[in-house]
Amino acid sequence: QVQVAESGGGLVQAGGSLRLSCTVSGLPFGNYAMGWFRQAPGKEREGISCIAYNTGNTYYADSVKGRFTISRDNAKNTLYLNMTSLKPEDTAIYYCTEVRRVCPRIVTTMTTSYNAWGQGTQVTVSS
Repeated sequence: QVQVAESGGGLVQAGGSLRLSCTVSGLPFGNYAMGWFRQAPGKEREGISCIAYNTGNTYYADSVKGRFTISRDNAKNTLYLNMTSLKPEDTAIYYCTEVRRVCPRIVTTMTTSYNAWGQGTQVTVSS
């Protein structure tokens, strides 16, 4: 059974930074592409970033490119999202999960095979 647990969210002022973490169990973490998704109030969940399992290549949605950095530590089964220059429109619940097959170039279209979602971590950016 795949389980994920996100942490690191909080309340921050616009322009601030946060680092999210996600621990994964129940699958060989190092063999899977991993992604971050977010769901803003009143909107559907969307993919924002993906990291390949082998090359370490990273992909970002235009909305976060240049501000967010995804990384992984395969030895710790942990995924990270370093967020800088935060904006009020970044306010959302952030989730991580494995990505089906490979990272798509358009990360907003990425999907998951196991559909294993944690409770997410709330990020609130005040103006």
